[in-house]
Amino acid sequence: MTDIKERGLEQELTFQASRSGGAGGQNVNKVSSKIELRFHVANSALLTDEEKALVLEKLTNRINSEGYLQVVSQTERGQLQNKEQSIARFYELLRQALTRQKKRKATKPTHASVKQRLESKKKQAQKKMNRGFRGES
Repeated sequence: MTDIKERGLEQELTFQASRSGGAGGQNVNKVSSKIELRFHVANSALLTDEEKALVLEKLTNRINSEGYLQVVSQTERGQLQNKEQSIARFYELLRQALTRQKKRKATKPTHASVKQRLESKKKQAQKKMNRGFRGES
């Protein structure tokens, strides 16, 4: 897999600015600093079909009904900083979605851990055995 940033996905991104809440005081009411990044996964010419399937599968909760992957940023006071932050988050999401998970190798418990587990079971059984009344017959 080639580096995802080198493909030039920025040309397929669309941005929408709006007013956001958060820090900024009166500035919040006047300036559109919230950025919503949108990327249409199915219509992307720069992703392979296999990569599109992986992104659709792994990022299904972030993709809306029209097929757009959405990333919203409104933590910074400036529109440019929010735009940069949303682009960085977008690339991080793609990187995570396109990274293959390693297969888990099944291992057996160590001899010491088995011994420790059995010892703790014996202690617990002994503790319970000592409880209660045992009268003489």
